[in-house]
Amino acid sequence: MTDPASLIGLTLEALYVQFGVPEAVYAVRGLEAWQDDVVFVYDRGDFYVYKNRVWQLGVKNAYGIALGEKRPAVSLLAGEDAQDFEDYILVALPSRGWPLMLRINFDGSTVTNATVSAIFIYRPDF
Repeated sequence: MTDPASLIGLTLEALYVQFGVPEAVYAVRGLEAWQDDVVFVYDRGDFYVYKNRVWQLGVKNAYGIALGEKRPAVSLLAGEDAQDFEDYILVALPSRGWPLMLRINFDGSTVTNATVSAIFIYRPDF
């Protein structure tokens, strides 16, 4: 399986060539107009596109972490360098010409019972 971080930076053309026509397309509004995204939905994940390039990817699993997993196990997998916040964990990924981050969001349960509700790989400089 391809490292999902390698999909960040794809052009629209490359996205279509590699994955075909998306199952769905929707818009995500940001606080500012420049933060608006178009999201292409594929079985592989949700590709967030801004100015003809994928800048963020929402996936069901990555790097041994999957939706629904318990927070304590995810904290171990994330490692010592992870930044642990109340509702999410951030992990810096190896650069591919730009910085990359893994964000693991948790549901609103207590810390020990919280489960992964979303997984994103993105460019924090975008």
